[in-house]
Amino acid sequence: MTEQAKDSAGSTPMTMIQALRSAMDVMMARDDNVIVYGQDVGYFGGVFRVTEGLQAKYGKTRCFDAPINESGIVGTAIGMAAYGLKPVVEIQFADYFYPATDQIVSEAARLRHRSAGDFSAPMVIRMPCGGGIYGGQTHSQSPEAFFTHVCGLRTVMPSNPVDAKGLLIAAIESDDPVIFLEPKRLYNGPFDGHHDRPVVPWSRHELGKVPEGHYTVPLTSAAVFRPGKAVTVLTYGTMVWVSEAAAREAGIDAEIIDLRSLWPLDLDTIVESVKKTGRCVVVHEATRTGGFGAELAALVQEHCFYQLEAPIERVTGWDTPYPHAQEWAYFPGPSRVAEALKRAVEA
Repeated sequence: MTEQAKDSAGSTPMTMIQALRSAMDVMMARDDNVIVYGQDVGYFGGVFRVTEGLQAKYGKTRCFDAPINESGIVGTAIGMAAYGLKPVVEIQFADYFYPATDQIVSEAARLRHRSAGDFSAPMVIRMPCGGGIYGGQTHSQSPEAFFTHVCGLRTVMPSNPVDAKGLLIAAIESDDPVIFLEPKRLYNGPFDGHHDRPVVPWSRHELGKVPEGHYTVPLTSAAVFRPGKAVTVLTYGTMVWVSEAAAREAGIDAEIIDLRSLWPLDLDTIVESVKKTGRCVVVHEATRTGGFGAELAALVQEHCFYQLEAPIERVTGWDTPYPHAQEWAYFPGPSRVAEALKRAVEA
């Protein structure tokens, strides 16, 4: 978080839903060019109510519903962005972005390059992602690796309300197209992977106290979520909390790095931590093969080879569709993460 956030006049308990809404509210009030739209985003306030009340406050020309057409939502946003507006569009679930792939990859990401800098696409595409809510294979995917592979896109995933608001404001202010992934299992509270335990609301957590007004979290900054000396955990989104629970329950002095910005990546923070601990575990919810963890492992190997004391471990989802009936067999829970931590420190 920036000094601007730290020096904010006050803070208010917020869920991640409320923090994201506050970010859009702040930016819509500051800049008339900021508009918000998507499926059920206007009158209904979105399927998760993230945009609730924005249409009533700013009117139907600045917060409105779109047809069920992801390619149309993103395509119109690119045109608006090219001509000076700042669209913030919602794909109702990240699983639904595929029809808009051509618009995202071939147009939004490439516009500045192909026009030799004459045009750009400063826009934000919000997508609820991840599992843990019994959404099955079509409402639980984590497609972040698709976007990190595309030159010209920024890819962001917060793990808490304070970061969510600051990152979204920074994304709206950015001159680049930003893919803003929101782990929906974290919308109402931190989740440590123990699905059989009561949900802890954000109101009972320090990171649920969100600064009022405008502040930013830099889009290229990772955070040391939990300091440690025995092993480095590289992770993001929901897995930040699962990794913290695993380290605590296993009694391992793990340093957990919350990437926050997947690409561009805060490589300096990663390298500094791994060189200190000599060990690394990468954790993400997405499928293993071709997942973003493979890129992280490669970067650690390239930059920290002589400091590594053990093989890099990966804990991920399986290479299958997200199974509705076997949700928690697929979900990388604290026991699987703890096993990887033990292998890393005992090697």
